[in-house]
Amino acid sequence: MLIQYYGTGRRKTATARVYLRPGDGNITVNKRTFEGYFPSETLRMLIRQPLQVTETLGKFDVLVSVSGGGLSGQAGAIRHGIARALLHFNVELRRRLKKAGFLTRDPRMKERKKYGQKGARKRFQFSKR
Repeated sequence: MLIQYYGTGRRKTATARVYLRPGDGNITVNKRTFEGYFPSETLRMLIRQPLQVTETLGKFDVLVSVSGGGLSGQAGAIRHGIARALLHFNVELRRRLKKAGFLTRDPRMKERKKYGQKGARKRFQFSKR
């Protein structure tokens, strides 16, 4: 029987499906290596944060399927997903994750373009005559 913990993470338009399986700390994103998918060390550090806070960094293999958005949004979605999956592993980790702010879904989204305007807020140039 395969033991795994699942969590869905979202940020902006990115959605990540995260599976935690007992292992030695390998992270796979869309069937690619972690370093190959995220070339930026900052984004890799962002994703590892929930595992560092809960001191479970080398205990799980993380399998991620992520879609939508850009790299930054995807990294945020993966972080959110890992935090939610860790809750399924151990509910007592909730306090630490909540305090660090990893369980909160970032509500900031791109505002839609409005009709009769150039963009979401920008207007066409006004002329009195």
